[in-house]
Amino acid sequence: MSECKAEKNKKNCNCTYPCSRKGMCCDCLSYHKARDELPACFFSSDAESTYDRSIDAFIKEYQRR
Repeated sequence: MSECKAEKNKKNCNCTYPCSRKGMCCDCLSYHKARDELPACFFSSDAESTYDRSIDAFIKEYQRR
């Protein structure tokens, strides 16, 4: 298994919510998947700022593009 590149990942992470998973994509994906959500990196910065990580929110944003 490859090494986690948390510091490198943080540079590309648009999540503004303070949490312990920032930069640890595997942990972030697992966390949100368990809640039927998507992580911030699936959303634009505007949509991310609402903190609505629901699949419905993602679909609505995607349809607006």
